[in-house]
Amino acid sequence: MKILMFGDVVGEAGTGCFQRLAPKLKRQHSADLIVVNGENSAKGNGITQHSANQLFSGGADVVTTGNHCFRRKCDEIFENERILRPANYPEGAPGSGVCVLDCGSFQFAVINLMGTAFMEPLDNPFSVINALLAEIHTPNILLDFHAEATSEKRAMGWYLSGRVSAVIGTHTHVQTNDAEILDGKTGYLTDVGMTGGARSVLGVLPAQAIEKQRFHRPVQFTEAAGPCILNAVVLEIDSKLGICTKIDPIIVKE
Repeated sequence: MKILMFGDVVGEAGTGCFQRLAPKLKRQHSADLIVVNGENSAKGNGITQHSANQLFSGGADVVTTGNHCFRRKCDEIFENERILRPANYPEGAPGSGVCVLDCGSFQFAVINLMGTAFMEPLDNPFSVINALLAEIHTPNILLDFHAEATSEKRAMGWYLSGRVSAVIGTHTHVQTNDAEILDGKTGYLTDVGMTGGARSVLGVLPAQAIEKQRFHRPVQFTEAAGPCILNAVVLEIDSKLGICTKIDPIIVKE
């Protein structure tokens, strides 16, 4: 089977780009499923029902999130089992961090976790993943690890080598050049990148990002408009063994 995973979608420009290009890429790569990180998909940050609907209309099968998942206070959207929030949020938080899809001849699980280095002090993701894997009864597992530190992402990749099909990082919005298959079993990429305005700093207007970093004053960010850049990764997975056999990053510039 083939899985397409798209990096953090940023604002209206990003959702529009995803809707235009995701169906074409799915056909081009003969992908079976699409996973996309939508935690920045709403205008002004976070995720809303409207932005989630845009991602689903573009072909998303599962939408993952991260540290902005509850920014818009739309708890009801997490009643949809295909919209995930990091599984290491405390017990009682809305939603779930795991989705298991029945694909007929095989099942495919998507897990969403958040790192804790330079991030919010959630439950330890290394402990949480152990508990989750004990309850998942398919070898086909993709982890979206939403984390800041490359060292934490690399550590998680090696920690799960041979235990999941792929560990794909999100959050930093810049696609890294380290796609590999760990121990010949687990596909890995430190960060898949973003989908949003190309003339930007991580999806927002450059002048605003410069002002923030130059003067260290609060700045209201605005998402950059198109043309866009789309970052994704395509994974080939042996559905019987849950082993990644090929991983190819994708960069499309409009």
